[in-house]
Amino acid sequence: MRLFISLNFDSEIKAKIYDIINKVKSNSIQGKFVNEEHIHLTLEFLGEIQKNRLNTIKEIMNELNFEAFTFGLTKVGYFKRPEGNIYWLGVENNDTLFNMQKKLHQSLIEKDFELENREYKPHITIGRKVILKDGFDTGELKDTLEKIKIDINKVDLMKSEFINGKLIHSLIYSKPL
Repeated sequence: MRLFISLNFDSEIKAKIYDIINKVKSNSIQGKFVNEEHIHLTLEFLGEIQKNRLNTIKEIMNELNFEAFTFGLTKVGYFKRPEGNIYWLGVENNDTLFNMQKKLHQSLIEKDFELENREYKPHITIGRKVILKDGFDTGELKDTLEKIKIDINKVDLMKSEFINGKLIHSLIYSKPL
């Protein structure tokens, strides 16, 4: 199973973020944009995991001892790629978010999960292989972004799979905060 641990958002927040995705999409020459139902913030990508490791992941998630929290969005940014950039929404610095991800990462490593070893840079991916039209400035979206405040009250273990050629994210387990 291909798994990841994420912060999922309510439908109102997803709709607001999807409006931003559509603004970027309408000002792009090309791109593969995230569907509304797939909008989330990844805490840890686990990759292919055997079913017998699920209980260990749940135990690690249950050890997370954090209060519910809120964060905002900061900007539209991108990771440069030759075939088109990966566009994302930046997340405000938030100690709870960083501490939660760090605890999760360390606990998973201690239980012999193989994870990427790089600095955590929280972001919400909105599109891949994106090339913007000349003259479009993503800074125009800053005011809209800064009005979005996201309440987090749970952490989710998700399965990612293709079914009949369609990407499906399924909830496996949820840990309330």
